[in-house]
Amino acid sequence: MTGSVEDSPAVRAPSIVGPPSLVELAAATLRRMIVGGELLCGQRIVENRLTRELGISRPPLREALRVLEREGLVRQVPRKGVIVTPLTLHDIYEICTLRAEFERLAVRLGVPVREQSRLRRCRQALQRMSEAADAGDQPEFLECSFAFHLAVVGLSGHQRLEEAYRSLQLQLMLSMALNRKARQDGESLIEDVARHRRLLETIEAGDPEAVLAELAVHGDRTFLDGIETKVDGHTEEALQWLRQQRQAQEDQ
Repeated sequence: MTGSVEDSPAVRAPSIVGPPSLVELAAATLRRMIVGGELLCGQRIVENRLTRELGISRPPLREALRVLEREGLVRQVPRKGVIVTPLTLHDIYEICTLRAEFERLAVRLGVPVREQSRLRRCRQALQRMSEAADAGDQPEFLECSFAFHLAVVGLSGHQRLEEAYRSLQLQLMLSMALNRKARQDGESLIEDVARHRRLLETIEAGDPEAVLAELAVHGDRTFLDGIETKVDGHTEEALQWLRQQRQAQEDQ
């Protein structure tokens, strides 16, 4: 006599994942709008406008905004309502310095590349960047750009390092969006892909010092030009770091 599923502890029914809720869809759309630069840091969220544009009512929109508030992308401000979280100069200093140290450590640990599967991951991310560039989809392009840099960190084979880098995703993508905006007049998305392809080709050549030199001129800090006039939070540490960045640019 054949036993039932209940009689067999080794048999488990697959979990059923339902479609995303309206709140999840709204949160994902707002997230893309912020990362893609349609909603700018410090900008007030106008609920009436978003309910019209997203085609939803206020309750799911407000719940979606609460999701983004927990992620740190928006915040409640007295007498202003909800705004996109502004980045201060000190925030930018912390994000950029941490990113640079993570990427440098990953290169020192991971180049020359020991496993071809890690390089394939970089190539696949670059291909997705190219497809997003061809489609002119800037939010998707920025997501793929982050995926590419995460894959570069993944060359290290250091899981905790990659997880630490991934934990900065939304903050890194905000700075990437600022950088893309700063470069868009002089560099198309297609040219941006070419810049990342040069980095990958240098990685494939296997010289870690050459990769570090390429990262130093990669152009991911173009948005720092004049940044102190656009944001608040001018701590001494951040200002000193900014001066060092400008001196390094002049020396290149």
